[in-house]
Amino acid sequence: MDRFDAFTLSLHAISVASLLVFLFFTARYFLHMFQLNSYTAKVQWNWMRENKRRLIPQCIALVAAIACAFIRPHGGAYGYGLFALVCLALAVCCLPKKAKKPLVYTARLKRLLVTLSLLAALLLVLAVLLGGTGEFVLLGLTAPALPFLIPLANKINSPLERAVRNYYIRDAKKLLASCKNLKIIGITGSFGKTSVKYYLTHLLEVRYNTLMTPESYNTPMGVVKTIRTSLRATHEIFVCEMGAKYVGDIKELCDIVHPQRGIVTSIGEQHLESFGSVENIIKTKYELADALPEDGTLYVNLSSETIAKNPPPRAAVTYGLRPDADFYATDIEVDTGGTRFTLVHGDEKQRFSTKLIGEANVVNIVGAIAAACGYGIPLAELVPAVRTLRCVPHRMELLDRGDMAIIDDAFNSNPAGAAAALETLGRFDAVKIIVTPGMIELGDRSDALNAALGAKAAGVCDLIVAVGEKQAKPILRGAKEAGADKEKLCVAKTFDEAMQLVRAFDAKGRKKVVLLENDLPDNY
Repeated sequence: MDRFDAFTLSLHAISVASLLVFLFFTARYFLHMFQLNSYTAKVQWNWMRENKRRLIPQCIALVAAIACAFIRPHGGAYGYGLFALVCLALAVCCLPKKAKKPLVYTARLKRLLVTLSLLAALLLVLAVLLGGTGEFVLLGLTAPALPFLIPLANKINSPLERAVRNYYIRDAKKLLASCKNLKIIGITGSFGKTSVKYYLTHLLEVRYNTLMTPESYNTPMGVVKTIRTSLRATHEIFVCEMGAKYVGDIKELCDIVHPQRGIVTSIGEQHLESFGSVENIIKTKYELADALPEDGTLYVNLSSETIAKNPPPRAAVTYGLRPDADFYATDIEVDTGGTRFTLVHGDEKQRFSTKLIGEANVVNIVGAIAAACGYGIPLAELVPAVRTLRCVPHRMELLDRGDMAIIDDAFNSNPAGAAAALETLGRFDAVKIIVTPGMIELGDRSDALNAALGAKAAGVCDLIVAVGEKQAKPILRGAKEAGADKEKLCVAKTFDEAMQLVRAFDAKGRKKVVLLENDLPDNY
């Protein structure tokens, strides 16, 4: 072998290695999106269709490979060298950025990565064996093909994943069955379920050893993981949060845990993109009611307009702010120090205070109080527990920053929740500001509902900062149609840029109260 052949072979190896580096970062990014999209092929396809620009680096690799294929007959070394440089440059451009919710290398993801690697390796081996011009084309084709291979790899793994899933579910059911006296209460709703879960658990711990699903664990595998890793024989009550994006999701969770009691915190226009209609949302949330035993107890929020108009299919204990509810709050006072209210239940009245702010939090606390009373804890005994309730992070969390107070409601957003947050903001005697990227997963109603958010904000806020050009358009249009001054409307590309605008806004010596309404995940 002469020096030129050795040089060519070396560059050939370098070009393949460079491609592998680029493929690694490509796979990492699209696997991250697939994880955020709940490992659901349909959601991933929709995401890819709406984010075609994310495929530009991979398409550049294909174009570069085709160009190098033309160079090869005149100098194979130059073709391989140029392809290596292009792949390394693309790899640098695709280096992972800081994520709000980082990629988690779960056992499922590792299995998916193995299958994906085998599929990609098959293409690379075929390319090398093919040689010549065809090798370049196939090498280049591997990059844009990789995002499409991820759903295929998931499909190949589906029998194994189903078997693993069923094993874990059976194991969780055995553990629940071994706890004969364990009381289980399921909590679902379009919004408010996580807050009610935290509040109820805190109140129940006045008397009971209570386990709850942590953070936002509300999927079958999240619930199963909680049971398998945290449930002990000493636990007396299990508070189980139940999330849903499709009809049947709540039933699936109920079939695992079999709750004796349930709470429906709200029903509204959330996840319309996957549910398809409000009717499907109602049907799904009431799957919890259908799953309860005859002697079970259901609690529903009568302040939820949809629940009030569409009562559950069985008798329920009602709560909220309406005086016709079984448990209701009145005489509500809100300031930067917290909230005070009187709870009325029949002939009983009890004054409560909490550091939490807003009527939405009052409704959630009343729901937790109602359920805690159902377990035999009297109102008076709950007063100290309510006083020590802590805000769930990023859910109407009040943060005082001296000349600025922040209401952090950034976890998620929906029409009813956003309206409640704005109502709370409106109670403050201060310069009122909202920073929001708008609401997502609302399907065909997205534009209209974000415009309605802008209109509501126009009636409350002294400054509206919309984050992201795409979502900003309907928000600002709605605000303008509601009569907002153009000086009150701003657009920021990022959250950091939005906060710079907030800090620069002249409050004329008054305190600023800033509502952070929603924070879009990394796949938006």
